[in-house]
Amino acid sequence: MKKHIKLKGRMKTYLQFTVYLGALLAVINLAVMFIDYRAGLLLACFTIFYFAVVLSAMFYNKPLIMNELISFATQYGQIQKRLLRDLELPHALLDDSGKVIWSNQAFEKVIHKENGFNKSITALFPSMTRDKLPGEVDAEQVEYSLQYEQRDYVARFKMISLKEMAENSDIIEAGNYNGYLIALYLFDETALHIALQEVDDQSLAVGLLYLDNYEEALESVEEVRRSLLIALIDRKVNKYISALDGIAKKLEKDKYLVVLRKKTIAQLQECKFDLLEDVKTVSIGNEMAVTISIGIGLDGLTYAQNYEFARNAIDLALGRGGDQAVIKTPESITYYGGKSQQLEKNTRVKARVKAHALREIITAKDRVIVMGHRLADVDSFGAAIGIYRIATNLERKAHIVLNECNNTMQPVVDLFRGNPEYDSDMIINSQQALELAGNNTVLVVVDVNKPSITECPDLLRFCKSIVVLDHHRQGTDTIENATLSYVEPYASSACEMVSEILQYICDNIKIRSEEADCMYSGIVIDTNNFTGKAGVRTFEAAAFLRRNGADVTRVRKLFREDALEYKTKADAVSQAEIYKNAYAISVCTHEDIHDPTVVGAQAANELLNIKGIKASFILTEYQGKIYISARSIDEVNVQIIMERLGGGGHMNAAGAQLESTSIAEAIGIVKQTLDTMIQEGAV
Repeated sequence: MKKHIKLKGRMKTYLQFTVYLGALLAVINLAVMFIDYRAGLLLACFTIFYFAVVLSAMFYNKPLIMNELISFATQYGQIQKRLLRDLELPHALLDDSGKVIWSNQAFEKVIHKENGFNKSITALFPSMTRDKLPGEVDAEQVEYSLQYEQRDYVARFKMISLKEMAENSDIIEAGNYNGYLIALYLFDETALHIALQEVDDQSLAVGLLYLDNYEEALESVEEVRRSLLIALIDRKVNKYISALDGIAKKLEKDKYLVVLRKKTIAQLQECKFDLLEDVKTVSIGNEMAVTISIGIGLDGLTYAQNYEFARNAIDLALGRGGDQAVIKTPESITYYGGKSQQLEKNTRVKARVKAHALREIITAKDRVIVMGHRLADVDSFGAAIGIYRIATNLERKAHIVLNECNNTMQPVVDLFRGNPEYDSDMIINSQQALELAGNNTVLVVVDVNKPSITECPDLLRFCKSIVVLDHHRQGTDTIENATLSYVEPYASSACEMVSEILQYICDNIKIRSEEADCMYSGIVIDTNNFTGKAGVRTFEAAAFLRRNGADVTRVRKLFREDALEYKTKADAVSQAEIYKNAYAISVCTHEDIHDPTVVGAQAANELLNIKGIKASFILTEYQGKIYISARSIDEVNVQIIMERLGGGGHMNAAGAQLESTSIAEAIGIVKQTLDTMIQEGAV
């Protein structure tokens, strides 16, 4: 075996150095011979003696030297092996297939295998699949995180080429080696992650807590007991927040600033913000239960940003009807609660303030463009007509954006299109609206606050002055940077809100009869003939429109159904499936019906007349999508159900759209969503 070992590099040069000196001595000897013959002979004798000694030493000492080299290499390898075995960093060598061929004691301690592990690394760590190991093209290090037995590790891989390993050897001559090994190192970062998590848990969370119906609740209590009610609410809030190691500071009579650790927010989420229900138990004879809204800001870069998140969250909670909690982070918004119907405000002070603000905005511009939601309904168009009348009375040019008009809307639109009393460009399409938009244009969005479903979303970018008037509960996707936003979920319809604004926008405003009919129609349709969500202010708005020429008979004639639509609606009602004895689910099949989604919504309303039905869902396939119309009376909030499906709406009337889904799959999705929410206690 020794004969086959060949030396190279410095070791080979060192052992052959005496031979090189002998050759140099021979050359010098020849030179001396030419100078002095006798001296040359003497030097030649010395040279021959030198070569004899050197060659004899090389011949006899080479085996001893090779033995010493092999002994040193062996001892050196043992030291290296011992160091690697005792290294505190878990380390292993894998072959190119991922099989463990060697491991040190620290690695064996991690995997609890004292005699090593000679199987595939995937058997130990299932996440370490073959495709994650470095290959022949991966010369650099590869690393990723993994968990093993509740410990967090960073696994770092390094490919080792056998050919390069031989070429870098100072002793063994390189050969033609193929393949490679993989070095694996495990870095335990459990303590680091625990520390980072602790820092994150201790970070500041800012919250705002508002009493939704403070004034109304106090009015329902005897005056001498009002201070006691306030004290009980304060005690309930402060005790609850203190139990979470937080601080609650009263800002105003019905507003609190709350400071909590982020860790406690997880506790609030686990208990579904039971403070929402606890506050309702405060009763000293008050006829009306107190409800609260909570907005919490998390994970902001600064404390100020967390406070801004909390403000946005509380605005969302109030805009969705109150009695709920909203958590806002840079990435997401989460809702809790929201099962109670928002109480109608008897005072119209807010409507008067918004009316004056709207007048200031409109008079500061030259043109007004009014836009509702896509596939406009009577409420959307009626509210647009009301804004058109406001702009006209303020001597501003106004236009209504309307792209499509279904059969239900056609009789209402015909009241204005082609009417000589109105400008020919009163109703325009999206392209025309974009051409008219500019810095001197006010965009008024009615009956919608979700930008993606407006009639022309691009208008929101072209107009700097934007006004939003809507009665739907706000969701995550809202129109941002609005100059004026008036969103009141307690209102029955957008037409009701615009009717109130009309009464304050200017003195002695004149409304034409067709305009009054159109707005009255919006209230009638959205309240289902004043049977749903119709409050005192709803009837006051209807009375105002009646005084200005609205005729009930004309409105009723506008919305009479044809026989085919009536039969389709009846068929959807008759084939409804009663799911879990409380939810009616049916399909509206349409043939030669122009507005199947409208018929589906009407069928959903009809299903609520069945005893025991808490909510109804009608699915309609139309234009490649599945439209879901959801309705309820008071026990179920269909808005939060539809939000799970990407939609939204009111507590009692909501909807959603599903794409790339069949009717059967959509029904399964609705049932699965109901099952999940029932299990979570969300419905």
